[in-house]
Amino acid sequence: MKALRLHEYHQQPAYEDASDPEIDGPWDVIVDIGAAGVCRTDLHVIEGQWEEIQHPELPYILGHENAGWVREVGSAVTNVAPGDAVIMHPLTSCGLCGPCRIGDDSHCENATFPGLNVDGGMAEQLRTNARAVVKLDESLEPADVAALADAGLTAYHAVRKARAHLVPGTHAVVIGAGGLGHIGIQVLKALTASTVTVLEKSDQAMELARDLGADHTVQMTDDDTVAGEVDELTAGGAHVVFDFVGEQGAEKLAPRLLRDGGFHHVIGYGGTIELPTIEIISREISVIGDLVGTYNDLVELMALAADGRVSMTTTAYRLSAGAQALADLDAGSITGRAILVPDRLMS
Repeated sequence: MKALRLHEYHQQPAYEDASDPEIDGPWDVIVDIGAAGVCRTDLHVIEGQWEEIQHPELPYILGHENAGWVREVGSAVTNVAPGDAVIMHPLTSCGLCGPCRIGDDSHCENATFPGLNVDGGMAEQLRTNARAVVKLDESLEPADVAALADAGLTAYHAVRKARAHLVPGTHAVVIGAGGLGHIGIQVLKALTASTVTVLEKSDQAMELARDLGADHTVQMTDDDTVAGEVDELTAGGAHVVFDFVGEQGAEKLAPRLLRDGGFHHVIGYGGTIELPTIEIISREISVIGDLVGTYNDLVELMALAADGRVSMTTTAYRLSAGAQALADLDAGSITGRAILVPDRLMS
């Protein structure tokens, strides 16, 4: 099969031949990839940021946002069959450890993470397991939802965690309306009654945010100006800030946008948050990390997608053009999310 494989950090992955995955255990599932999302995490992987966390053995195939059609299943698999359209949870969890037992499978103690520490889905085929596959509604195509496997799932997970604090009359601020943020806006409108203000640099992304239901948009300029506009719009600060950027200064701006007692949800990453402890205590603000989401979160998100309440804005590239897609993402020239589609599926 063809695949996009990383051979060395700080170098572009190579589009090349790779061995087809094979069934190795009773719970394995082989999927013919319909599309794989291109994520800023892929850029961080190439930069080597995940080397000490996931310890991948190079070379390996990138791609942790994947959907397609079941090709083959192991002897114990009963929840899907060959031909079924599926989306894959980013992690292949065990189902037996403590976190899995309580439904917190995104923190599985024995998980693998295709695209981060084992071969991922920027290829023609992927091996996952029965616990990771979610069968798609007949109305959904793999290419339409692939990037929801991480970008959408993480956004949904963050909003779901914050939902109790977003009752009618509250105000949510979203930093970044890109690949993650434009899903976060839709989930906020679907699950909460809060007013939503979106902060963005890109005019295209701001227009998309308004189209998706944002109540207010603020152009990202200097921090003092932005903080003043948000304070006025929210009448004293946001109840919850969702930072879908997490770097380039957004992580430092976010706490300034909160009212006392507010919640700063960190979704994007790459920067460093520094807050005086007296500020955390005196303002009683909370900083909360959001990692991917659970299997049940993904099932719920697919229900919203099938109902037409959440959709992904995507730009499709051939798998063979994966290096260009990564470069375009790094340059900030993609609206929504890029996806890689195997060349044989592109007309």
